[in-house]
Amino acid sequence: MPFPFALVDVFSETPLTGNPLAVVWEADDLSVENMRGIAREFNQSETTFVLRPDAQGADRRLRSFTPTGAEVVGAGHNALGAWWLLAATNQLCLAEGSATLRQEIGERVLPLQIEMEEGAPSIIRMSQASPLFGEILDELTELTAALGLKPGDLDTSLPTQVVSTGAGHLMVPARNAVAVDSAEPDAPRLRQILQKIGGQGCYLFSLDPVAPESLAYTRFFNPTVGIWEDPATGSAAGPLACHLAARGVIAESAEVVIEQGRSMGRSSLITVHVGTEQVHIAGTCVVTAEGRLRVPTP
Repeated sequence: MPFPFALVDVFSETPLTGNPLAVVWEADDLSVENMRGIAREFNQSETTFVLRPDAQGADRRLRSFTPTGAEVVGAGHNALGAWWLLAATNQLCLAEGSATLRQEIGERVLPLQIEMEEGAPSIIRMSQASPLFGEILDELTELTAALGLKPGDLDTSLPTQVVSTGAGHLMVPARNAVAVDSAEPDAPRLRQILQKIGGQGCYLFSLDPVAPESLAYTRFFNPTVGIWEDPATGSAAGPLACHLAARGVIAESAEVVIEQGRSMGRSSLITVHVGTEQVHIAGTCVVTAEGRLRVPTP
């Protein structure tokens, strides 16, 4: 039975940049085993499957898997790219202007807004969960070594802390962009630190951006779910903005741009709006390929 799929470059307007995402829709007849096998086949950082919703009031249900079979439930590039694909292929019957929809991800139903211009999406804004601030890592010697950095490469003026807006990631401040780029993580060593402190991934950042419109320059490592490095991570950019707002670096209600992926040759820009109760991320995408999968179903 054929299942339609597409490849979408997320948080970019230029093909072959941003974060590549595989999206499979009309996926209700796929088993979880199928989904994990397809995610392994595509070998992207995440593959998203679009399903009929289970929760009342939701328009679609999204499930996302990494190549190792781990399911992720943060609302980041995995969700934004799926909705862009649905809007770009006229599966949502959207009129011109702004439309509000609701997505079911994990156990949450979250709103999103799609702006349509001349029959095509122009930007998508998604809500994430309210921020949760987790454990602070005070001893940085082991983390510095696990990241392949030198003493003094991390910035101790800001705390190294787990923050979640749906997925908990360790926010790690670096001294500058040079330090961010010089990181060469030891994945097993970093995974042990993250598992011990209750973090899924590691968001290494500096307030020394390269792109003039951005606030922070970042890289993301997620060895706990088999992702060596991710070029654009909405589920980490949201927590980073909340982390900076909580420490007074930015206003409690501010819109900032986070830069990621440059060191991988896939520059990405993630817009984050920090509100009083919820965090919103926004971005654009480009669909780069479409096709059909032929896989056995139960």
